[in-house]
Amino acid sequence: MAFLDFGIIDLIDIIVVAFLLYKLYMLIKGSVAINIFTVIAIIYFIWLMTKALNMRLLSSILGQFIGVGVLALVIVFQPEIRRFFLLIYSEYMSKFNFSFEKLFGRFIKQKPGVKVYSITKACVNMSKSKTGALIVISNDSPLETYTNSGIKLNAITTSALIENIFFKNSPLHDGAMIIVRDRIMAASCILPVSENSGLPSNFGLRHRAAMGISEATNTLTIVVSEETGEISYFKNSRYLKNISLIQLRKILEKEFSIKYREKDEKSPHPFSQIDLNPFKN
Repeated sequence: MAFLDFGIIDLIDIIVVAFLLYKLYMLIKGSVAINIFTVIAIIYFIWLMTKALNMRLLSSILGQFIGVGVLALVIVFQPEIRRFFLLIYSEYMSKFNFSFEKLFGRFIKQKPGVKVYSITKACVNMSKSKTGALIVISNDSPLETYTNSGIKLNAITTSALIENIFFKNSPLHDGAMIIVRDRIMAASCILPVSENSGLPSNFGLRHRAAMGISEATNTLTIVVSEETGEISYFKNSRYLKNISLIQLRKILEKEFSIKYREKDEKSPHPFSQIDLNPFKN
C-alpha cells in the first residue's frame, strides 16, 4: 500500500521537521507562546484526524481556520520567529564566517572594532564596587530603535566614561548603555523586558531586560549586579551567570575577533594592571 512506502527521502523529511520543531520548542519554552503553540498543535492534530476519517464538514471548517490562521501566527509569534532565524544564523550560518566585509574586504574601508579592553576594565572596577550596569554591544546593527529611547552620546568607548555613566549618582545610570563598534551611542536606554518564566527568581529588572534584548536582537549584553557584583552574559536567549573577568575577556575576544587593538587605554600589557578575580576574599 502507498502509505507503507518509506524511503530515505521520507526519513530525511521526518528528521528535518523534528529538528525544526525541537528548535522552535526550545525558543518558546517557558514563555506565554508555548501555551498558544500547544493549542495550535492540538487543533492541527484534530484537523488531520478529521481528514483521515473523512469528516468533510468539520475538516473544511478546521482547514479554513488553519489557512487563515497562518497570518495570525506570523503576527502572534513575530518575536519567536525573529529569534528562530537569529538562532539559525548564529549557530550554523555564522560558522561559515561569511560577511560582505570579508568577501569584499579589500574594497571596503575597515571600521574600528569593539574595544574589548576598555569594556572589560570597566566591568572589573564596577564589579569590585558593586555598581550596577547594563551594557548592550553590537558590531553591526546601529540599534536605532533602542538608542532613540535614551540619551544619545556618540562618544568614544573608554573605561572611565563607562564607569562614570553607571555611577549611582549619575543621571544616566538607570537604563542600558548601547555600544556599537568603538562608540558609546547612547545611555539610559529602555530595553524590552523578557516574559520568560524560566529565568531564575533572583534575576532583577536588569537581567530580564538583558534577556529581552537578546531575544529581540543578535547582540551581546553584559550585566553587573548591584547586589553581588557578579557579571552575567546574555546572547540569543541564553545566559551565563557569575562569569569571571577572564571568561568575559575571552567571550568578547571570540565574539568580535579582537586582540587588544585599543589605543585609548595605555598599559604595558592590557590586563597586567587589572585584578581579574574580583570575587576572591
